[in-house]
Amino acid sequence: MTHPLKPFIKWFGYTRRERRSSFLLLIIIILIIAIRTVIPDSRMSIQDISDSLAISPGLIADTDKMPDSTLFFSFDPNTAPSEILISLGLSAKQTGTLINYRNKGGKFRKPSDILKIYGIDTVLGIRLMPYIVIDNRTLNKKSNNNYRNTIIDLNSCDSSDLEKLPGIGPVLSSRIIKYRNLLGGYYAVSQIREVYGLSDSTYNKISGMITADSTELNSIDINKAGYRELIRHPYLERYDVQSILRYREQKGEINSGTELVTAKILPEKRYLKILPYLDFK
Repeated sequence: MTHPLKPFIKWFGYTRRERRSSFLLLIIIILIIAIRTVIPDSRMSIQDISDSLAISPGLIADTDKMPDSTLFFSFDPNTAPSEILISLGLSAKQTGTLINYRNKGGKFRKPSDILKIYGIDTVLGIRLMPYIVIDNRTLNKKSNNNYRNTIIDLNSCDSSDLEKLPGIGPVLSSRIIKYRNLLGGYYAVSQIREVYGLSDSTYNKISGMITADSTELNSIDINKAGYRELIRHPYLERYDVQSILRYREQKGEINSGTELVTAKILPEKRYLKILPYLDFK
């Protein structure tokens, strides 16, 4: 008896060759699926990758402004000198703005006040705030907004008087007084330009606030002064001192300032600078 499903089995049946071909095709399909699973789709767009790694543009911009390797330490923005501010990560322009703010009477009363300085971004300001220590003694000092009305005599002032001037701190005031002692007093305001560390911009700011009373200069007795007294004066070189001593030994007393030039003891330019300090008695 013929099986009732035999026609259907025969219709859907496979030959040996067909079975081999189907098995081979199945292996190929499995390999393709495995490869697609292990290796990412090469058609993934660059935009898809960038979206998955997206970072806030603001965060990138702020990070770029941060110093790469800055050593932070405690400081008072009301008194810190420019060197300290720059070492803390402020640029020269930011430092100048901060110091100008102080010179105009501005005060930092709390750490967050650092953010008031134009040019200091929020990221740098926040990084600095934990290190800001405000000295209340500085805040209690009277603001010197009227310093432009102050006239200071360079020959009678002390360090505290000089520190009232804009741009003059303890170091510069000390140098100005030390140089005054070496000279024997200032006979002209312009002489402080010879003080080491005093910039032209600072001199221009204070030149109208200072004066030099030359009536009390310490003079040098040109005919009696020895080598040590002469050589310590900033306007005399070793060769000048030797020429003066040699001339005195050979010719006797020096009677006038012009004699120093005509006898070629001193160059005229140096003679004019030293003349106010010489006594020919």
